[in-house]
Amino acid sequence: MLAIKKQALASASRVLFRTGVLSGLATGAARAYHSKLYKSSDEAIEGVKSGNTLLIGGFGLCGIPENLLKAIARRKDIQQLTAVSNNAGTADYGLGTLLQSRQIKRMVSSYVGENKEFSRQYLGGELEVELLPQGTIAERVRSGGAGIPAFYTLTGVGTQVETGGIPIKYNKEGEVVIASEPRETKVFNGRKYLMEEGIVGDFALVKAWKGDELGNLVFKYAASNFNAPMATAGKITIAEVEEIVPVGELKPNEIHISGIHVHRILKGETYEKRIEKLTLRRSAEEESELPEAMKQRIHIIKRAAREFQDGMYVNLGIGMPVLASNYIDPSITVHLQSENGILGMGPFPTAEEVDADLVNAGKESVTVLPGGTCFSSDVSFGMIRGNRLDMTILGGMQVSSRGDLSNWMVPRKMVNGLGGAMDLVSAPKSRVVVTMTHTSKDGSPKILQENTLPLTGVQCVDRIITDKCVFDVIPNKGLLLRELSYGQTVDSIRASTGCSFEVASDVAETY
Repeated sequence: MLAIKKQALASASRVLFRTGVLSGLATGAARAYHSKLYKSSDEAIEGVKSGNTLLIGGFGLCGIPENLLKAIARRKDIQQLTAVSNNAGTADYGLGTLLQSRQIKRMVSSYVGENKEFSRQYLGGELEVELLPQGTIAERVRSGGAGIPAFYTLTGVGTQVETGGIPIKYNKEGEVVIASEPRETKVFNGRKYLMEEGIVGDFALVKAWKGDELGNLVFKYAASNFNAPMATAGKITIAEVEEIVPVGELKPNEIHISGIHVHRILKGETYEKRIEKLTLRRSAEEESELPEAMKQRIHIIKRAAREFQDGMYVNLGIGMPVLASNYIDPSITVHLQSENGILGMGPFPTAEEVDADLVNAGKESVTVLPGGTCFSSDVSFGMIRGNRLDMTILGGMQVSSRGDLSNWMVPRKMVNGLGGAMDLVSAPKSRVVVTMTHTSKDGSPKILQENTLPLTGVQCVDRIITDKCVFDVIPNKGLLLRELSYGQTVDSIRASTGCSFEVASDVAETY
């Protein structure tokens, strides 16, 4: 019996020596643990092979697993990948490097945006792209990680997401050879919903600020984004971190992702932490020197900022709408939400305030006000779908007299991607304001009887604010002209609008 006890003690000692010791939080007792630490990114991606589905964390360049992506790029034998990621970084960095090396067969994304190589390969028939609403990707990944095979959502009802036909693959002649399939639908409480299936990846590649050898992760500011849900949905999750801390240093209530989800962890070799769109706060003097096109945008958005009311929770879409954060009346409090995971977003930073882990949905550098919070993309879109927002301000390409919105694609020519707009306009209790120039560069109207571009949402717009006027969309009636920009008349608005409208009795020049 004594010999057995000695053998057991010796075995335990080897386990503790080999794997490390965790100081007990409550009792001071020692605990053995298995280290998940890998020495390098090259070692950590062992087992990744051609044809795998990779879930890639990050948003733009914020919070991307840049070292793991470099390791994949070095492995030219890994081909025909499916990459599930909100977007693909830039043409020369992040996931964009795997597009350059032709290692990706299909992207599952919400946004193409300014990545010209992504757009070129897609429109040129070299790359399959499955475009999904941003919140749908976040929830499909979250559901996959939670073992939920499918769920129903309002997002995309009445659009090509429901009916199918969104181009996935073009041929070199520009013809669609693979298109999205129609969604199964079901009615709940008198509303139609679409069914979406959960997503699980062969590997998830994520990036965190801090982690320990158990795989526990902590994110910094808005870098939680898609990293958090992706970390839960990989059959094998590999996490790179800026700092490895001793086990026990991370307090239980500050850990964002539990180590149960993480199979491998490493300290990233180097970090550039590029900012895709470094944007700084402008003074009034600087604004006066801007190009006329930018002055026009600011003119529109200053009028849009009058829509804010004290205590509102508001989402600002990418492009022109995000400028509104700089023109909020200082006498009121407005809580700005950015769908990549910020509530309490402030204005653009000064040069001293810039942080690569703080960007808005347009990938621009921002600040967070006192009392603000940061969270993951799946939590963010839960707020949106759950009707927590009072108002959404979005950009637009076209709006119909019924309030239908188009703002994501010009077939065969230009594709921004669905982004978060479909989720935002599908929330039935959130007021939707669209800001845009009244006409296109060629002078053609953007406010029409019927949209000619693919729809973002059906009968979803409440107010349209342009450089010329303000329209309200009256349900079952059409447009009502509410306000004029200085120098405009009812006749000039009629001449530049592609549909009929009524005129309010008190219409006047107001901005």
